[in-house]
Amino acid sequence: MKVLITGAAGNLGSFLARELLSGPHELRLLIHRREIPFSISDLPNASVCRGDLGNPATLPDVCRDIDCIVHFAGVLFAPNPEEFLPRTNLGYVKNLVLAAQAAHVGKFILISFPHVEGETSPSRPATDRLDGQPDSVHARTRLAAERYLFETCRDTGTVPVALRAGMIYGRGVLMIEAARWLSQHRLLAVWREPTWEHLLALPDFLKAVTVAIEGAHVSGIYNVADDQPVTLQEFLDTLAVHWGYPKPWRCPRWMFPLAAASCEQFASVFGTKSPLTRDFIKIGMVSSVADTSRMKGELLPKLAYPSLQEGLALL
Repeated sequence: MKVLITGAAGNLGSFLARELLSGPHELRLLIHRREIPFSISDLPNASVCRGDLGNPATLPDVCRDIDCIVHFAGVLFAPNPEEFLPRTNLGYVKNLVLAAQAAHVGKFILISFPHVEGETSPSRPATDRLDGQPDSVHARTRLAAERYLFETCRDTGTVPVALRAGMIYGRGVLMIEAARWLSQHRLLAVWREPTWEHLLALPDFLKAVTVAIEGAHVSGIYNVADDQPVTLQEFLDTLAVHWGYPKPWRCPRWMFPLAAASCEQFASVFGTKSPLTRDFIKIGMVSSVADTSRMKGELLPKLAYPSLQEGLALL
């Protein structure tokens, strides 16, 4: 197969590219400004192309002769995401889906997350609904992208797939490495109220995407997560103890949007990245637990890391 990976220079996109390089597929790695973080000069099954998902005129060549697209590309760690997420989370998908259909691409895989259904819990997990009412801009725009993908691809030759992944962890994952640094410097904090999270080890995520690419039967929405959801507080405490650092500070809930607003203001004034945004805090405070029965039936019957306890070996 000929597989296009958008956001191949990004964190998860580059992990998937590395995973697939040793396989039988021909990879086209889409970048915009940043270069991919590894060399493919001696690899006959991979090539790099440059394009702008915000400019539809650059996309026909990107999609030509492609069998499957895996879409990661977007913008993170920038202030005021409510101003750009409608363009990067939804506009990019619209442009790419139209180019994919014009090029007769067989499958389009959108990497998403269970938060698009809003608040969920172990007793009321996320399923495959497209009528959620999430609060955060990030979740609302990703849900809108899912809706557009499925509506536009209905009764066409392009099979739509949304992989709603839980919180992905593993060495080298940006959010995990940020937590490690903050924990080491005694700066990691979390609110007191329990927030449910469904986790997913990086190798299991990459395996799920690979099966989604290759499986002729794969279509629709899949929640991809492990067998044992935990609270965010338990997750961060476990990481800190595993790394040999103190557990995170417990702070009042109101402090986190205030800290995020300060980060955004600093980034806006000085033109730097914003590791925290108010919208990021908003989505992080929403409990997210998913029904993974369809994943178990069609993608990954057995996980390599079914719970955090097994996955700690990756950290």
